[in-house]
Amino acid sequence: MTATPEADVTPVRQPPERTGVGVARPSALWVLLAGIIGLVAAATLTIEKIELLKDPSYVPSCSLNPVLSCGSVMVTPQAALFGFPNPLIGITGFTVVLVTGVLAVAKVRLPQWYWVGLAIGTALGVVFVHWLIFQSLYRIGALCPYCMVVWAVMIPLLVVVASIVLRPLAGNAVLRTLHQWRWSIVTLWFTAVLLMILIRFWDYWSTLI
Repeated sequence: MTATPEADVTPVRQPPERTGVGVARPSALWVLLAGIIGLVAAATLTIEKIELLKDPSYVPSCSLNPVLSCGSVMVTPQAALFGFPNPLIGITGFTVVLVTGVLAVAKVRLPQWYWVGLAIGTALGVVFVHWLIFQSLYRIGALCPYCMVVWAVMIPLLVVVASIVLRPLAGNAVLRTLHQWRWSIVTLWFTAVLLMILIRFWDYWSTLI
């Protein structure tokens, strides 16, 4: 019997360990869609602002009536809280979201710290959005349709990104319950904002009935 030399035995190579966070396709698509919608809205607002700066008599395309009026919002101090037009923040932020969505759809596994950073940035954006909602309803007295598109995108985006970040903690009972009811909470949020808009501008809406 001939013994097989040890040198002839080819070791079985183990596949390299995959690092980073894997994202389910629905979540990846949502991040991509949110990035596209938000970036288009922010870019459109920026273009409209430039046109208004060039010609103070310019009427933005989203100035539809006394309530839905981008022009009335753009000229307020709240529209440039940090000394420059707020949509520039949106262009920067949603570009990051868009690139992230493209990478996630392509199944690129980004590190956990990146998703945590995106979640923190999105949460800060949601806080800013709620401040803008309050200012639009109770201080400015007008609504910007393109801004409202951004409002509508931010909350679901936060839910999706938070779900990706908190997935390792799925065993926590509180987080598991929040995850199960996340879209119901989003629906309640949309309903609450719509009701506030309806009540705040009821004097105008009632004239249209």
